[in-house]
Amino acid sequence: MSIEIVPIGRVTSTRTAPGDDGWDAESSAITFDPEQVGPEALVGLEDFSHVEVIFHLDRVRPEKIEREARRPRSNPDWPRVGILAQRGKNRPNRIGATIARVVGVEGLTLKLSGLDAIDGTPVLDVKPYMVEFGPRGDVRQPAWASELMEDYWQG
Repeated sequence: MSIEIVPIGRVTSTRTAPGDDGWDAESSAITFDPEQVGPEALVGLEDFSHVEVIFHLDRVRPEKIEREARRPRSNPDWPRVGILAQRGKNRPNRIGATIARVVGVEGLTLKLSGLDAIDGTPVLDVKPYMVEFGPRGDVRQPAWASELMEDYWQG
């Protein structure tokens, strides 16, 4: 089975190459394709503080895709974990997902902060973040994940 997905927009960002940390220092926006979304598709989105952005990690070359376990960021201090137990870009379907802060909406442009997608990245979908879709109950993660994320946003 195959699935065809057409991007609905593209990211414009001050970050032009992949990197591990410092994403909050970047300015970004999504410009939507008027052939994929209507002129009122973003109406009401400015009433939400955050959106979830689903995007295609299109610069990951197919031969770099991971299908097994590895050490996140090749750090020998962290355990080998499966690619689906981490958020690395070299995923089988090269799909990224991030919750970003809404800065503003202008026509078919959504301005954001905290989006970890580089300039030109194809956007597959945007969903308003609703508290009720967040985690229910306690959240847990291993210590290595917290260490990995220490500088991810601030850098």
